[in-house]
Amino acid sequence: MTLITKKNIEILDGIQNDTCISIFIPTHREGEEVRSGKDTLRLKNQLKEVKNKLEFEEMGPKEIDALLAPIEELLDDSKFWTHRSDGLAIFRSDDFFETYTLPVYFQEYNYVSNEFYLKPLLPMFAGDGIFYVLSLELESVKLYEQTRHSITEINIEDLIPESMEDRVGHDYEQKSLQFKSQADARGRAMYHGHAESDYDRKNEIARYFRAIDKGLMTVLKDKSAPLVIASQEYLFSIYKEESSYKHLVDDLIVCNLSETDKFLLHELAWEKVEPIFDADRKEKAKLFKQHEASGGASSDVEEAFPSALEGKVDTLFIRNRSDIWGIYNPKKRHVRIDEETSPSNISLMNKMAIKTFLNGGNVYLLEKDEMPNPYSKVNALYRY
Repeated sequence: MTLITKKNIEILDGIQNDTCISIFIPTHREGEEVRSGKDTLRLKNQLKEVKNKLEFEEMGPKEIDALLAPIEELLDDSKFWTHRSDGLAIFRSDDFFETYTLPVYFQEYNYVSNEFYLKPLLPMFAGDGIFYVLSLELESVKLYEQTRHSITEINIEDLIPESMEDRVGHDYEQKSLQFKSQADARGRAMYHGHAESDYDRKNEIARYFRAIDKGLMTVLKDKSAPLVIASQEYLFSIYKEESSYKHLVDDLIVCNLSETDKFLLHELAWEKVEPIFDADRKEKAKLFKQHEASGGASSDVEEAFPSALEGKVDTLFIRNRSDIWGIYNPKKRHVRIDEETSPSNISLMNKMAIKTFLNGGNVYLLEKDEMPNPYSKVNALYRY
């Protein structure tokens, strides 16, 4: 999987060429769609449309073949298609070629202009800030940095004890046999032993977790991202008492970690933090409605477009799978809106979305009924 960063978006946005090709297709991780070549067929269909557009612009056959050659080669690269995610984005110009395999479902789409079409990539960054997941067992501890669409394991081996035994000593195994704690289906502890042994065992776990917390704080110090714990309930109750991290999420992931791969763990964790991140979008939508009448927000693309390019937009809501085509004259700050795409115009929504994002603003791609003002394809909340 190829992760995409804000720096990648900046590089792609900075490329200006007579011909820039952007292609998006949905892909599959595995299954019949992969084996039958349906994903490659989607790319082949998009290439056909791109070729027709280039011919319409009167590009010669040799130039077209040379430009599309790197993309054509992907069709016969079986290895390339065996490790896909949910979406594939391809960007090609005369001296640039890049592909991104991303956990975002893309609608099949292609764009040929003098710039790349980057709007479909923005859900990777909107409303899905960074959060952390700690997979917590007595024999194994793993830390993951995640967003809504990505998961990356952070190497903490040198920061924490390797295992419970490593922290409490080599008599750990014997103590474990004496203690014999088990857990029910919900991960609640079921103790079998003397009260004194139970107390000692809890103290040992607490000591172990204090050591883990100390190591993790070298990574999480000064962070404000949510931390979700995946473990048994009885371990979580002890860990909460020992953790010094202020942004620990109280909603635990209870699962059998030995049978849960990191992708399922990612899905379960997102369910826990989604309400936290969605609160920001709802708050911005509320502010838009409050300030639209007073001029602090706008649904007029001719007014909002120059402001977006100038970094004056705090939050931009744009209707998903929609576009507005036109031309912008920066000297006059004038926007001309066209009824349809042509070789001489650009996607105004793409441009203002990317500029808002690169200038530090928030960009949300929403369905019509989710827009603060559903009667416009663009809702811009200005900085104030």
